[in-house]
Amino acid sequence: MNPANHGQCHIRRNSRDERSEGLSREHLGHTNISQNGTEGLEQAPSPQELEDIAQSLQNQTPPEVKVVGPHGNCQRSCYGSVSSILPTDCGHLDDTSTTNTTGVHCPNMTPSKMQRRLKFFFMNPKEKWHARRRFPWKLLLQIFKIVVVTAQLCLFAQQRYSHVNYLWDTKISFSHMFLKGWDTTREVQVYPPGSGPLAVYEKQDFFQYLDYAITTYSTINEKAIGTYSYKYRDGDLVLPTLCMAQYAGGYVSPNNNTFMLNDTIAKSCIDIPVQMNVTSWSSEAFLKKKNYILNFDLLMNIEFTFHLHTIKLRVNLPFDTPECYGLTGKVIFNNHDHDGQMLVNLDVAAQVLECQGSIKLASEAYTLKVWRTFINVTSIMICIISLIMCVRALYRAQLLRKTTVLFFRQQYGKELSLEERMEFVNLWYLLICINDIFIILGSCLKIGLESKTYRIHRYEFVKGSDLVNYEGYLDTWNVCSLFLGLGNLLVWFGCLRYLGFFTTYNVLILTLKKCIPNVLRYSICLLMVFAGYCLCGWLVLGPYHFKFRSFSSTMECLYSLINGDDMFATFSSTSGKDPMVWWFSRIYLYSFISLFIYVILSLFIAIIMDAYETIKNYYENGFPLNELMKFVEECTEEPSSGVFQDEDDHTIHDVINSICCCGYEMNQQSAEYEPLLT
Repeated sequence: MNPANHGQCHIRRNSRDERSEGLSREHLGHTNISQNGTEGLEQAPSPQELEDIAQSLQNQTPPEVKVVGPHGNCQRSCYGSVSSILPTDCGHLDDTSTTNTTGVHCPNMTPSKMQRRLKFFFMNPKEKWHARRRFPWKLLLQIFKIVVVTAQLCLFAQQRYSHVNYLWDTKISFSHMFLKGWDTTREVQVYPPGSGPLAVYEKQDFFQYLDYAITTYSTINEKAIGTYSYKYRDGDLVLPTLCMAQYAGGYVSPNNNTFMLNDTIAKSCIDIPVQMNVTSWSSEAFLKKKNYILNFDLLMNIEFTFHLHTIKLRVNLPFDTPECYGLTGKVIFNNHDHDGQMLVNLDVAAQVLECQGSIKLASEAYTLKVWRTFINVTSIMICIISLIMCVRALYRAQLLRKTTVLFFRQQYGKELSLEERMEFVNLWYLLICINDIFIILGSCLKIGLESKTYRIHRYEFVKGSDLVNYEGYLDTWNVCSLFLGLGNLLVWFGCLRYLGFFTTYNVLILTLKKCIPNVLRYSICLLMVFAGYCLCGWLVLGPYHFKFRSFSSTMECLYSLINGDDMFATFSSTSGKDPMVWWFSRIYLYSFISLFIYVILSLFIAIIMDAYETIKNYYENGFPLNELMKFVEECTEEPSSGVFQDEDDHTIHDVINSICCCGYEMNQQSAEYEPLLT
């Protein structure tokens, strides 16, 4: 006999015996009522009265009893439990129901039923397996999801790196070709910078830089190693343009220290009718011919814009295919500061174009391409199923919370506290729902990128460029990377939940949970002190120290000092031209380092260690319980005792088990029933 069903049969039998005993006591109570309506003294019934009671019991019709199995009427199980069909306002209620929330509204709900129901809710997957023999499908699904989404991220990371690296290399190539005096030391981002910004300081140098860019564009097919072509529209060459932005009017006279300025910015553009393979060009003569006079006193910036086409042939087959790009380059001369230094920079925007061509792929390549599509679709399907299961679990938890609140209100006349109500909110399930949504969105964008649905005629990201959103579009690659990256971060972070089933790892997780409130409160106080140091350092040291030139760089510098990074360089880089600033920088840096490293970080460690010692003490002496958990702990049945079986609760586990285990159940065709009524 199944031990779980055997336990249920005896529970039902005891319930029937209790009802019979209650009926006997009720009959005995009626015999002790005196004729005038007052209650008589308790005394033993006479032999005649006992015979009358026995006769009345024999004449009564016994209640209809049916035998049911764990999932309804027992058709293939050898034994079942008894469920009396009696008129009641509570519907189908039984002593072993643990998840049916409709019966809790009944005033006849007993504390033992509620305790079993709540205890089953707070069990971990291992205990639920012993309680109902239901396979932990959500756990298996999460493990499978980790494998699939991680494989998906690895494939996309390779594609993303190849894409960004190609566009960055294209910008470096254009910098060498279109910027006169470009040095390879400017290509590597080092700290501190190995060289100053590229700039021009004389008018003649400005025209030489501009002429150099124009002649390079004219001879691009002859000079460039890369494959480039000019852009045509309706059969005509799209000419490069020269745009100037300057103040609308005014003058500057340093002789008598006078000036007049109209701060309205006027912008004008002119096409450069340069022909192909022109090796000599004079921008100064061309502007004079067009009556364009450059007033460098009022000039803000000048932009030379050109358009080219190229094809990216180097791809990771079969995951990528050759792509056609429309490149928009801008050589920018920045004179906003009017400090005698005109900065020179180059920006590139890449627009994906429709490409016509064919590639002969090997048979292995087609197989890999199918696997990529399979991983994308599988990832979406798994996350959708996971999202549905977790939302369903959260919804059922809230139903149980409502029924528990009503039970405590009716049975004990008290309300659950906020802490007790939050016991029904599983934050791990919320975390899973969030990462499922992120991965679904990222996977859909990834499919669109691979099929080029979201890329045609849109400008894409080029690292270090100001033309990222040239036409107002968000870069789809970055958005997709953000969704997939955050989704995988939360997926792996959610693995801590399963490590929490082991005592050794659970100590660390509970320590984090215990110390987070105190750490957050302490961080608020710390943030005020940190903000004061940042604002002060930015104001006083900004003009004299390159690490303090902006508020963000000041915060990054101070945060690095807390972690002991680059301390000596920060001290030695302070300019000593002003003695007051130099002495202030020493006092400022010494006080900050001493306060944050020796005091504040030590207090952080003390808060975490205090939480760790508290958790260790809880494991030795027991965890503090609120009223709800004390009520649940009164249920002493073990998960494997069989009392947590629920005949009326049909969940997704039952559907899966009925599909996967139908062959095993069909082999059990015996119809032996235990006689429950005599």
